[in-house]
Amino acid sequence: MPRLFTGLEVPEDLGLSLAFLRGGLPGAKWIDVENYHVTLRFIGDVDERAADEIAEELSRIRRSRFEVRIEGVVAFGGRQPHSLVAKVAPTAPLVELQAEHERICQRLGLPPEPRRFTPHVTIARCKGVSHEAVATWLALRGGFSGSAWTPERFVLYSSKTSRGGGPYLIEGDWPLEPPRAGATGFGRAASRVAPIAARLHPRFAPTVA
Repeated sequence: MPRLFTGLEVPEDLGLSLAFLRGGLPGAKWIDVENYHVTLRFIGDVDERAADEIAEELSRIRRSRFEVRIEGVVAFGGRQPHSLVAKVAPTAPLVELQAEHERICQRLGLPPEPRRFTPHVTIARCKGVSHEAVATWLALRGGFSGSAWTPERFVLYSSKTSRGGGPYLIEGDWPLEPPRAGATGFGRAASRVAPIAARLHPRFAPTVA
């Protein structure tokens, strides 16, 4: 079955702004705009039972909406850069949501994520591109920052195992609730699970309101 991961979508207007950074770096593989996202938890290749359980646990999450903010464009990989990314500010609500996804995965028997959570939007893969070329590109175009958005939901993505960078499909989505004046907790959020989870287990098939 496809690989699964959870994440936040990037709004179209921000995606188009990031797309203006494309080019000027020979050898880079640019991510298509429609595949921009902030990964919360990579799940990987799981069987039907595990996918069923993960989707059910995700549907129990109760979180309010929060702002997600881009704070610059950098390269991951040090002296051997492998990706160009738009860094996302690691705010408390974002880190707490990611930690809840991590707890769910570990509780269901998946191995812990060994990498520290560093929220970002990948805009290009650049394996094989020299450090000097990446540094020059960043000097010219790395000042992008200040853009922010408020996600209305988090999603379950699937991807093909044979390639990175997309295409990604949204297989399930769960809303983040609007903040309410005077609220002391999280309200109950309805869940929706789309095609793949419905195929994995019939009780996750979409219902008609």
